[in-house]
Amino acid sequence: MAERAPNKWLVTIAVMVPTLIEILDTSIANVALGHIQGSLSAGQDEVTWVLTSYLVSNAIVIPISGFLSKVFGRRNYLLLSVVVFTAASMLCGLATSLGMLVFFRIVQGIGGGGLQPMSQAILLEAYPPRERGLAMAIFAMGAVLGPILGPLLGGYITDNYSWRWIFNINVPVGVLALGLIWLYIKDPDYLERRKRGDSVDVIGLALLSLGLGCLQVVLDKGQQDDWFNDNFILTLSVVAAVCLTAFIAWELTCKEPVVDLKVFADRSFATGNMVMFFGFFAFFGAIVLLPLYLQNLMGYTAFLSGVVLGPGGLIMLVILPVVGKLTQKIDARFILCIGLLVSAYSLFNMAGFTLGIDLGTAITARNIQAIGIAFFFVPLSYLTMAYIPKEGMNNASAVFNLLRNLGGSFGVAFVTTLLARRAQFHQARLIENLTPYDLSYQSALERIKAYLGAKFLGAHDASQMAGAALYKLLLQQANAMAFYDVFHAQGLFFLALAVLMWIMKKPPSGAKAPEGLH
Repeated sequence: MAERAPNKWLVTIAVMVPTLIEILDTSIANVALGHIQGSLSAGQDEVTWVLTSYLVSNAIVIPISGFLSKVFGRRNYLLLSVVVFTAASMLCGLATSLGMLVFFRIVQGIGGGGLQPMSQAILLEAYPPRERGLAMAIFAMGAVLGPILGPLLGGYITDNYSWRWIFNINVPVGVLALGLIWLYIKDPDYLERRKRGDSVDVIGLALLSLGLGCLQVVLDKGQQDDWFNDNFILTLSVVAAVCLTAFIAWELTCKEPVVDLKVFADRSFATGNMVMFFGFFAFFGAIVLLPLYLQNLMGYTAFLSGVVLGPGGLIMLVILPVVGKLTQKIDARFILCIGLLVSAYSLFNMAGFTLGIDLGTAITARNIQAIGIAFFFVPLSYLTMAYIPKEGMNNASAVFNLLRNLGGSFGVAFVTTLLARRAQFHQARLIENLTPYDLSYQSALERIKAYLGAKFLGAHDASQMAGAALYKLLLQQANAMAFYDVFHAQGLFFLALAVLMWIMKKPPSGAKAPEGLH
């Protein structure tokens, strides 16, 4: 008698609990760096390795998670990943030096790397083909909300308890996840296992690990080290380019590749990954930009920034399942196009901000963006995986999640660099008018001098402070214009993707679904 398949909702809970805490840990420590720096007597540049070390090890493991599931069996690999992640989290909370913390963060990233792709693959298999959109809506709740909720939760825990608790809270959740996986996750019969004596793609594994490790460090440290003007960043960039190029060439000819790149022969998968990469490129850039704009230029506190971001997260929680159900009734390509256009509109709206906007305007713009992202992630995941057979789901999900994470990393690096460059450009243009020969400048200077002189200072001091006040205002306006430029550029990415996405095939439904999908 065939063993009865576990209830899909129990499977969903079992895989989403560990996935959510893993995604939270990619950003939860960001707001605690100052506390960690003081507690462990670390330098400002040194303490950022707490973030970089996790991202590097995570990025290396994600693409090879399909291979590792063949080695250990998917259920065993999932259990092992949760054990390593949970134990490393506990050790991070107990660390007494920066070196210890960075080392355990590397181990934590190794344990967490396989959780996202394995969870996505299991969800896609647990639901029938016509309900895959709903499965991806559930997965999106973790993938999209995790980076948003991470800083808010991390800030609350750090301020009210200790930075160590941002790691310690993973322990009980990890134990719960182990129990759920043990009870409800099973390896299907069709899942291929690596046999004793099968060759291991050592060369591909080495090229991928070195290439991705170097690339992630470059993306994380590039802007603060002035990119290719720094020899360390330049060297790592060359190593990453050479290794990843060699990796692609090697994997396409290897008989037993560690990552099967032939999956890109599927048109929908190849296009979907491109749309996902550049979509998260623009999405994560916007996530970084809006709080910076509000806090640095408009004087918002961290709490008020959270007030702006928070409603968008709640909107996504409500809309994501609705979008998932819509994919069962409407061609997912139309839903995706709507998501891309709404996302573009939200960014063009932010590009039209002024420094005089009120709180409601900021919240509205953020809420529009949240609606766009809900209509973006779910149908795109569904379309990308639509023609992937179950046997190849682990490998395809690993590649998909790698490109999603890399898109976010490239996006953050892009916006921080472009923001700095455009601020310099606008400052250089605006400062051309700050001369004694410009009538507007003279008029403004005299008004400020008269105000300061009458109220607080003598004529000499008032003159110096008036000039300083005007220069500060110029810097504020230059930075604001830089933000508007970057918002506009990110919006253009979404518009371009709204055209590119139509290359994808119409998703299968019901009896039309390929045999391998059932």
